[in-house]
Amino acid sequence: FFGQTPNASEHGGLVDHMLGFVHWFMLALFVGWSIYLVLAFTKFRAARNAKADYHGVTGHATTHIEIGVVIVEAILLLGFAFPLWARQADDYPVSPDTIKMRALGEKFLWNFQYPGNDTALSTWDLRNIDAAAGNTTGKDLHDPNGKDDFVNPGTMKLPVGRPVIVDVASKDVIHNLALVPMRAAQDATPGVKSHMWFKPVKEGTWDIICGQLCGPGHAQMKAVLEVMPAKDFEDWSKEMSANAAKKAAEAK
Repeated sequence: FFGQTPNASEHGGLVDHMLGFVHWFMLALFVGWSIYLVLAFTKFRAARNAKADYHGVTGHATTHIEIGVVIVEAILLLGFAFPLWARQADDYPVSPDTIKMRALGEKFLWNFQYPGNDTALSTWDLRNIDAAAGNTTGKDLHDPNGKDDFVNPGTMKLPVGRPVIVDVASKDVIHNLALVPMRAAQDATPGVKSHMWFKPVKEGTWDIICGQLCGPGHAQMKAVLEVMPAKDFEDWSKEMSANAAKKAAEAK
């Protein structure tokens, strides 16, 4: 009804429920305050009240309304936001099938690094970045965990039904990795290694956008989120990992 992108994550239903409640609440406030303004403009117009009234409203109706608004906002915070945050914190994925990857933003593109067949991401540092040598994410070339890591620029491929942890960082200015169908977003801040997690439950292809104004090319900073069957992801990942390991061996 509100034109939202369809939800494709396990926790997204609770997020949508909260957003729907907030929108209906804001609609009720909008209608209520609009009616109040029309009544105030009509009742207290200059033609009808030539002499100013310096005492104002003497009743307590507005106080009760304000208290009601505060109570509803507290319900939204305690009843929706806190449980959602608690779920994200308490249910942090630790299962063996968890996908761990890295998203590195720069003006004006995203690079996505995957751990390869050993399922372990390499350590990294911005000082290691050497685009000419193909090290676009700053991975530590001496870290054995990184020998089969591979980078997929512009497209984040994920398997359906498996939890995903994404480390998010930036090369230059503040960006924001906004995965709208997953109801997840995380700022990419220079010097800060942040993370987010979610579990895709629906296959499909969607746009990834930058949720922070990051410069003149901000509107063109797009990538693709592709959620595919787990078997297809495994086949793709193994092939990419094998190619990366082969290139690393040849470079020695």
